Formats: sequence, structure tokens, C-alpha cells
Amino acid sequence: MNAFAESLDLLQEFLTEAGELLDGVDVKLVELEGRADDTALLNDIFRGFHTIKGGAGFLDVPALVELCHKTENLFDKLRSGGLALDAGLMDVILEATGEVRRMFEEMAGGVQPAAAPPALIAALVTGAKGRRLAPAVRGAEGPSTPALATGGEADWAAYYAVVAGKAVPSAGTQPEAASPPANAPAPRLPSRTAGPQKETTLRIDITRFDQILNLSGEIGLTKNRLACLKRELAAHGMKGESFQALDEAVDALDMLVGDLQNAVMKARMQPVGRVFQKYIRQARDLARSLGKEIELALEGEETEVDKGILDELNDPLVHLVRNAVDHGVESPAERAAAGKPAKSVIRIAAHQTGEHIVIEIADDGRGMRPEVIRDKAVEKGLLRADEAALLDERQCLQLVFLPGFSTKTEVTDVSGRGVGMDVVKTNIQRLKGRIDIASEPGAGTRFTIRLPLSLAILPVLMLALDRQPFAVPLAAVREIIELAGTRTQLVGGVPHVVVRGDVLPIVPLASLLDRPVAAPPPLGVVVQLLEQSLVLGVDGLAGQDEVMVKPLEGVKPKGVAGATISGQGDLVLVLDLHELLAGRYEPVAAQRTQNNDSAAL
Repeated sequence: MNAFAESLDLLQEFLTEAGELLDGVDVKLVELEGRADDTALLNDIFRGFHTIKGGAGFLDVPALVELCHKTENLFDKLRSGGLALDAGLMDVILEATGEVRRMFEEMAGGVQPAAAPPALIAALVTGAKGRRLAPAVRGAEGPSTPALATGGEADWAAYYAVVAGKAVPSAGTQPEAASPPANAPAPRLPSRTAGPQKETTLRIDITRFDQILNLSGEIGLTKNRLACLKRELAAHGMKGESFQALDEAVDALDMLVGDLQNAVMKARMQPVGRVFQKYIRQARDLARSLGKEIELALEGEETEVDKGILDELNDPLVHLVRNAVDHGVESPAERAAAGKPAKSVIRIAAHQTGEHIVIEIADDGRGMRPEVIRDKAVEKGLLRADEAALLDERQCLQLVFLPGFSTKTEVTDVSGRGVGMDVVKTNIQRLKGRIDIASEPGAGTRFTIRLPLSLAILPVLMLALDRQPFAVPLAAVREIIELAGTRTQLVGGVPHVVVRGDVLPIVPLASLLDRPVAAPPPLGVVVQLLEQSLVLGVDGLAGQDEVMVKPLEGVKPKGVAGATISGQGDLVLVLDLHELLAGRYEPVAAQRTQNNDSAAL
């Protein structure tokens, strides 16, 4: 009986610990390329593989043990000075870490991982013997297993081509490990579920946990005090002293609950560096496959954001980093011709501003030309020529988010299909955020993402429509105005009002909810949704509150993000304004404001 049969929880604990360890190894490997003689880095990477090998041995995963052991031998030779690190060795090592990650994924699905390709094992063994390896062959399909450089002894010419998971050895050389038969099923590990599992663990600093525990205890004491006051009121009725004591207890409870909510939200906060560091290896591999030289600089790695947001943010950021490497930065020859350093710099920075986190992905590449983007959108039929002529530079840059837009003339495995940027924008909007673009031709491009720190507790503005309460995120609200008696004018059949120099459409909330509009709404809520600003007409307001949004089980009405309970005990629907307004009241490019920084309608 192996360790999996004894404890299913042991596998998840190993994968969590080893996954974080492997992320750190990837980052250190990229650093090692620039500091090949750094003994401390070599020791850290060696210990990483050694630790993973130890856990894999305890869990009885022979394929992972063998791969880590062969890589460990190579690093032992590097540490002792018996081997010099070069591009060929680095390619082999990075492919080994990729195989380790692949094995982790198979283990997470409850399957004993398949062995590493014999070509890779042979390359690790040959490299550890001090024989020089040629850099990996790069092409449209990405890196392949490195070949042994020719020259000297005949067996230096050994080359393994990996096709469909099978290694074909060159004449005169045999790999040390053999692939399992193609029809042999992979042995399964005991597991309750199959398939990749989403990470469900959360590391919490012990001081934050202690704070939650202390607040829970104080809330318990306050609850006991309220119970005592309840008995006194039931026995003796409301008196001045009792009322004052009740008021103080309720105020104390309100303060403690608020502190507890903040403590719980802080416990869910994770540093963005945990995600940022993964991109160093990805950017390095993509740049190598494209023949480019880049440096990925990280700033603000200690900035914290809710774990749920951080997990959902990974895919958009991956695409933006790949986009910067593929589209943004030039090849070394192009940069030299433009008088730039051969190595380009892509910067990922994060910082907190109020209740939001701001993430920037910037490059020093060729930049984006608004007129080229506009013309390409017209060429692809995504925009009419008369509409395109009315767009300013900022609006032209925003066209890259249109589905089907691409400036590539040829489709590659990296880009050119016109998908990706629209998905990035959709995902950011789903997180209640916004994304903006700034670019200077010849100097580079910057994408700026602005997100709430947490979605667990949402500040909302309570609205009233036919005496039914609704809530909208407070982050989207600019101000509240009176519409009764305000001068309005029709533009395209839609009433508009001037608010601080901006001509904004008045959109009754009732019309968005497909209800009849009996009379002009007396109040207006000015909302800002990315480039779109408008006035939401409502019957009344019920103040602002901080609520926990719960999904509606088994049903998803359009434009409803979830529900919460008001202080009066009423069910309140929390509206998703982005979804409600999708396809309606689109910004009209011709109606420009005098303020260049304000959004067009």
C-alpha cells in the first residue's frame, strides 16, 4: 500500500508545496542565465529539485523521482565547477522543469504520470557528463528537445527526435530510459475526482488568523450582553438606562462586525508577485522562440489583492504579456536600426490606489499607431468608414478589443486569429474592472488595469424603482443629480442632459429591466462604465451600504450579478450594469465632450 492509499490529503499538500517550489525554481533559472557563476542561485535550484524528489519518492512516483534525480546530478556538477552553464544546458533544464509541471498536472488528476521523454533523460545524462549540448531547435511549434553538438567522439552526434511522445535514438546511442508501451494504460492513483483541480487552499499569516479569533471572541461577548439586555427589556420594559445600554451594545457590535469583515478580507488577500513570477519563464520561452531578447521587470510584487480576483486575473495577464512579446517589442535587428538596445524591457507593475489595485503592463517596443488600427478595423468590416473617421486617438486604440481584430497578416501559433484581446476585456469587466491603453509610436505601449481589491464585500448604492430596492456597485457611481425640472434635449430620440460639460443620455432603470416607463424619473445616478457614461433614471435612493453578494442558485437573470439582504430584511438584486447595457446605448463617437479626458458617449 503506497502513500496515496493511506492519505488522499497528502497528494494535494505535496502538489501545493512543490508547485510553489517549482515556480521559484523557474524564476531562479531565468536569473541564472545572466549570472551563471552565482553559487547561491545554483544551490537554491539544486535544493528545489532535491526537495521535490524527496516528496515524490515518499509518494511513490518513480517517473518524477527519476527526472528530478537526473536534473539534480546535472546541477551537482554545475555547483562543483565541473560543468559550465551554456544555452544548450539551460534549454535542457527548462524543458525538465516543464516536464515536472506536466507530471504535477497528471498527478492532480489522480493519474500516475508518464515518464519523461527518453530524449530529455539522455540529454540530462549527457550534459552531466560534461558534453556540450546545442541550443534547442526553435520553430513555429516552439522548442524541441536539444541536440547534442557534433564534434569530437562519435557518440556526441546522438540526437533524439520526439514524435508523438516516442523517442527515436540516433545510431550508436541508446537512451537510458524507455518509453512505456503506447497501449499501456497509466496506473491511476486513488483519487475522489479526476481532471485538473483548481487550487482551493489559502495560506494565512498567523497574526491575521489570531486577529480573526480575537474579534470572534469579542463578538461572542457582545452577543451575550445583547441577550442579557433582551431579558431585562422583557421583564421590566424599556427604561432610559436600558435603552442607553442597548444603544452602546449595538454600536459595539456594529464596530466589531466591521472589523471582522475587514480581517476576513485581509486574510483572503495574496501578494500579486505569486502570479507575476510565473510570467518570467513564459516570456523568456516565447521570446526565445521568436528570436527576441527581453527582460521582464516586476514592480510592486508585495501588493495584495483578493485571492479570487488573483486567480481570475491570471489568464488576461498571460495574454497581455504574450502580446507584448509577440506584437509589442521588436527583434534585436529592428531595435538596433531604431537606435535601441538589443534587449527590450517589459514591465509589470502593481500598486494600490484607495480601494482599487492598478496593474500596468508596459513595453519599450514599436508602439501602436491609432490610424493603422482604425484602418485595419475598417478593412476587416468591424467598423464603417464614416464611424472610423469620427474616432479620436484613444478610441482608435480601444478598437483592439473588438472581437476578430488583429493586425497580423499571417496566423501563427501565437497570434493572428483575432481572439484574445476581446476576451481580456471581457474578463476584466467581469471582475468589475476596466482596462485602458496608452501608446507612443516608436516608444512603446502601456496597458493599465484597474480592479477592486476584493469582491467579497461590495460597497453598493441602494436604488428604488416602484418601491422595489435594487443595488448597483458604488465604484461605478460618479454622482447623483435631480432630473425633475432639469432641461433635457432629444439626441437620436434619446433624452440627454448636460452634466459638468458632458452631454449624457438619460436611461431609465425601468427600461433596462423591460418595465414600462410611466413617467420621467425624478432622480438620476451618473455612472461611469469604462468609456461609457450615462445617467441612470430612478424613482428614489435608499443610501449606500456594504453587502455580501450571493449568486442566485439555479437561475441567472440577465443583468443580475447576485442578491443580498437589506437592513429591513428585503431581498435586493445587485445589478450588473455592464451586462444590462450590453448592446444598448453604445457610445456615439460624434458626440464629443470638450474635456479630452472624459469618455465619449
